[in-house]
Amino acid sequence: MLEARVTTTRFGGQRMSSVKERLEKLGLTLPKAAAPVANYVPFVRVGNLVIISGQICFGPDGKLADAHKGKLGAEVSVEAGIAAARLCALNVLAQVEAAIGDLDHGVEQCVRLGGFINAVPSFAGLAPIMNGASDLMVEVLGDRGRHARSTVGVAELPLDAAVEVEAMFEVR
Repeated sequence: MLEARVTTTRFGGQRMSSVKERLEKLGLTLPKAAAPVANYVPFVRVGNLVIISGQICFGPDGKLADAHKGKLGAEVSVEAGIAAARLCALNVLAQVEAAIGDLDHGVEQCVRLGGFINAVPSFAGLAPIMNGASDLMVEVLGDRGRHARSTVGVAELPLDAAVEVEAMFEVR
C-alpha cells in the first residue's frame, strides 16, 4: 500500500501549532455542528473512517447568507463562492470534531473531499471555487489536510446553497 501521509506533529524540530491555534490565526472558530436538514445523520463512523454528510455554507450564526445563495455564474460571485466553500469546510471540521472529539489527536488524514457547486451550465470555474474548501483544510490541518477530491457542478442544492462539501477522514 502506498503511503502518502506526511507526519506534521513536528517539523524541523518545532512543534506545529494546534488546530485551534491555526483557526485563531485565520480569524476563525469552529461553529456548532449543524443538525441535518433532512432524513440522514451528519456523520457515520466505520472503523477508523468517519464519513461526513454534505455540509452547506452556513455561517457562524448558523444561517445561510444571501451572498451564498444561488448559482455561480449568475447571482453568486466567484469570491462569494470561494468564501462559501471555506464555510463548508469549516462546517465539515465541526462535524469531525463532533464525531471524534479532538481534531489534533484524533484526525490522521483528510482522505477525500467531494464538492458540489450550484452553477449555471456554462460556468467552467468549478475547481477554483472548491479550492476554497481544499485550501482551508490544508491551512487548518497541515499535511493531514491534503486529500483526494471530486468537484461537480449541479443544478440545485438544498436551501439554494451555492456550495456543499462532503468528506471522509481517517481517524484514531
